[in-house]
Amino acid sequence: MLSWPVDPVRAVAARSVPESGGGSVYEMKWDGFRAIVWRTGGGVRIQSRQGVDLTRFFPDLVSPLVDVLPGRTVLDGELLVWDAQRGRCSFSLLQRRLTAGRRLPEVVRQHPAHLVAFDLLRDGRGVELLGQPLITRRTKLERLLRRAPAQIAVCPQTGDRDVALGWLDDLGVAGVEGVVIKPAASLYRAGAQLWVKVRARDTAEFVIGGVTGALDRPVTLLLGRFDGSGTFRFVGQTHPVKADDRQDLVRALRGLLFRGPGAGHPWPCPLPAAWTGNFAERHPLAFIPVEPTVVVEVEVDTALDGPFGRVRHRGRLVRIRLDLHPQDVTTGDSEAQRGNPVADTAGPLADAGRR
Repeated sequence: MLSWPVDPVRAVAARSVPESGGGSVYEMKWDGFRAIVWRTGGGVRIQSRQGVDLTRFFPDLVSPLVDVLPGRTVLDGELLVWDAQRGRCSFSLLQRRLTAGRRLPEVVRQHPAHLVAFDLLRDGRGVELLGQPLITRRTKLERLLRRAPAQIAVCPQTGDRDVALGWLDDLGVAGVEGVVIKPAASLYRAGAQLWVKVRARDTAEFVIGGVTGALDRPVTLLLGRFDGSGTFRFVGQTHPVKADDRQDLVRALRGLLFRGPGAGHPWPCPLPAAWTGNFAERHPLAFIPVEPTVVVEVEVDTALDGPFGRVRHRGRLVRIRLDLHPQDVTTGDSEAQRGNPVADTAGPLADAGRR
């Protein structure tokens, strides 16, 4: 029997969309917070993936949801905020609600929230649908929300793999992170890893500002870019470097241990957890600062934040670019190419709804 909080179905990451064997459907993966919406006798409650009550951060969705959902309905979906100026979903504007405090009404007024629903766990009659196949739940969801206001939408879905591949190629600039693949006949098993997610990925250039591990045996790279004023901004971290790449990297970084004048390296050492997105453990990241002179090409996904193009998910080192000068790698490059949302400070619930 469904009860608060429910542990939603999880999606396992994959690097490419599997060949279609039939029986799968594809949905857009949005750049938002995962949310379970509970229609109660007293109104609506919005649950995060981890079971946190997010209702107070989304007052603008409460009335529309109460109006459109019959009592006892339970939906699974994604909370989004649309950045009209940049024409894309903005994870930063979504996070801003969690840190706004007394300014929350102003933030809500300026940047309204939306809900994209993709599953129905209990219908308006109070009948639980967990034991029914996804295709049946989807039909009932579409019927339930056919007269919903624009703030509440059903997630686009297709059974055509080529269409899904087109989403990966074309919609990253709009804040669609990728594609989720689901078996059409699957039941809803709370907490189970039943779906597959594939993020849209690309490569971009960054400057190495530090390493974890040791200079002669680097584990991960800390990445930066120079802004318009020449300030070196932290933008992300890579996955562990492959052994095959380590020798060339050691050669490139030899003699570059940072020995700058005055205040030292542009980044605090250790790096605060808020900078790295390590909100779960809240431990600062120890690293070895290096002179920001080596450019690398990194495979990244489309989830970039703020005017400096911060890479929210770790990237993979592709190659060292000794042909590029670090001053050629600026924060403006990522903004112009990807339409990043405006800057904001990550809050304590920054990962509250990630799928």
